[in-house]
Amino acid sequence: MRKVFGASYVVDTVTKMRGGAQKMVYKIDCSNSFSCVLYVWDLSMNYFEEEIANQDINEQSYGSSLFEINNKFLIQHGIQTPFLYDLNKERNHYPFDYALVEYVNGQKAEDYFYHSDSKVQDKVFLRLGEMLSSMHANERHYFGKPNEIGINATENGHLIQMENAKVQLSYASHYIESIKSNQNKLLDTLYELESRIKPRAQYGFIHGELGPDHILVNEKLNPLLIDIEGAMYFDIEHEHSFLEFRFGDFYRYLKNDALDPDRMLFYRFHHHISLTSGGLKLLHRGFPDQQFAKDLAEHHSKYALRFIEG
Repeated sequence: MRKVFGASYVVDTVTKMRGGAQKMVYKIDCSNSFSCVLYVWDLSMNYFEEEIANQDINEQSYGSSLFEINNKFLIQHGIQTPFLYDLNKERNHYPFDYALVEYVNGQKAEDYFYHSDSKVQDKVFLRLGEMLSSMHANERHYFGKPNEIGINATENGHLIQMENAKVQLSYASHYIESIKSNQNKLLDTLYELESRIKPRAQYGFIHGELGPDHILVNEKLNPLLIDIEGAMYFDIEHEHSFLEFRFGDFYRYLKNDALDPDRMLFYRFHHHISLTSGGLKLLHRGFPDQQFAKDLAEHHSKYALRFIEG
């Protein structure tokens, strides 16, 4: 803190914040009333360390370099996200990267689901809808990270999620009997949904995992995106199919009428399979909130199976 901000910034307290499954998050309070957030990317504390080591799709949403790239990109394009004060990737003293980031005094968007003032709710979610429309309208002709230049120009982005869904379905089938007994039907459904998708060469910029817990709302009721490592150019239907079930009734503020219904259905199915597997992995790997992990796997396995009913 002294090295980055100066001698008057003396750490008073450090509080572990409720972080995700891929990095540690702490709030630092100084004796001069300044506060900021410390992000720590310690792979040994990552619940998806195995997937990252195998360089599968989870690698695309982990690491300080991705955070740095996307933080700069979002700010340059007028999309609010906490400011990056300093990023240390030297690893001279610690075997991990870490960053000091702006502390936003506010609440997560999910807290506004239960706000007593409907006018405040309208303001928050309308502003969020405007932000997402602006971000998704930032387009280019190939998918990938903002620093990648044309390397995926001849590929269809949804095929990455197709392969991921097959891997996650295989994992889930080892632990959930209803998934195991219906694995072939689920796989056939995946292929059927994918077969309806027509080629595309236009991708918008998306967050990648935009639930209401990945949006901070500051004191002026402006939304800011957090956990941005997975942001990239991709099908915006991937984002909207996720927003649809994470925001429930409040999705009406975020809805886009120009979406491809075939992609929406394909990605919705993919999310249910992926989150079933993800919940199981958290459960098996000692995630602190075991009930959350169990509920996540059970909830999404039920929704995945609904695709083959009737």
